[in-house]
Amino acid sequence: MTNTRRPLPTLRLTATLAAWTLLAPVLAAAGDMPPGWFKAGSHPAEYEMGLDTNIRHDGKASAFVKATALELHGFGTLMQTASPADYRGKRVRFSGFVKSENVKSGWAGLWFRIDGAKQGEVLGFDNMEPRAIKGTTDWTRYEIVLDVPDAATALAFGVLLAGNGQVWMDDLKFDIVPSTVPVTGTFRGPRGGLQNLDFEK
Repeated sequence: MTNTRRPLPTLRLTATLAAWTLLAPVLAAAGDMPPGWFKAGSHPAEYEMGLDTNIRHDGKASAFVKATALELHGFGTLMQTASPADYRGKRVRFSGFVKSENVKSGWAGLWFRIDGAKQGEVLGFDNMEPRAIKGTTDWTRYEIVLDVPDAATALAFGVLLAGNGQVWMDDLKFDIVPSTVPVTGTFRGPRGGLQNLDFEK
C-alpha cells in the first residue's frame, strides 16, 4: 500500500488566525536553526527546517522548510521577530529569493506581519496566498510591501510551507520605499534587531 499525502484545504489566514498561529513558536534545539531564526506554524512538527549549504542563491547557505509527515494537517514556517523601531511611520518592502520543489498539494510563500501592543493585534499582514508559490520553481525574487504604523510593537516574517515539497529562502532584505510603491497586504495598519538575513552566520 502506498502512502500518499492528502491535499490540504486552502488556508485563508485572517488577521486573528495569523496572529494566533504565528505567535506560538516551537523552538528547535540549539544549533539546528540558523542564528536569529526559529521554527513555528500551526503544525511545525510535520516539517524539517534548517540550513542548506548545497542549494543556495548566493553566499554559503540558504534556509529551507521541508514537509516530512505522511499526512499534513497545517503549515510550518521558519521565522524571525524584530523591533520595528527603524520602520515606524514608513512603508517597508520585505523581499527575498525563494526556490521551490514539488509543492503540489498546497502552497508556499514569504510572509510579513506587523504586530500591535494588544495580544493578537495585527496591524499589517501578507503571506502571498493570492500569489502563492506552487510546483517546482527556480530562484525567484518576491516582495511584500506594508505600511508600518507608529503603534507597531514588533515585526514578524519568514517563509511558510502549507503542504508537501520543499522551499528554500535566501538573501532577504528590508527597504524603506516611497508611498508611490503599492502595498501588497490585506490588512493595514522589546525584541532584537533584524538578524542573519543572508544565512551566512
